[in-house]
Amino acid sequence: MCRNIKTLFNFDPPATEEEINAASLQFVRKISGFTKPSQVNEGVYSQAVSDVSKAAQKLLSSLETNSKPRNREEEAKRAHERAAKRFGRN
Repeated sequence: MCRNIKTLFNFDPPATEEEINAASLQFVRKISGFTKPSQVNEGVYSQAVSDVSKAAQKLLSSLETNSKPRNREEEAKRAHERAAKRFGRN
C-alpha cells in the first residue's frame, strides 16, 4: 500500500474532508500509475478521485469502535520516532 496514505479512522478531531480527498488522490495515483493524467483521461481520473473520496467518507462515518479516539499529535510524534529509528535521523 502507498506509504503516503494515512489511517483516518478514530482520531480526535475526526479526519477532515481535505484529508480524505488527499488520501483518495493518493489511492487513485497509485492504482492508475499516473501522478497527473493526460487531458483525455483527466475527467475519468477526477471522477475516480471523487468516487473514492465519497466511499471513504461513507466508510469512516459507518465504522464503529469501543476504543477511545487517538490523539493526532501523539501519533505524529510516534511516527517521527519510528522514522528516526528506521532512517537514523533525529
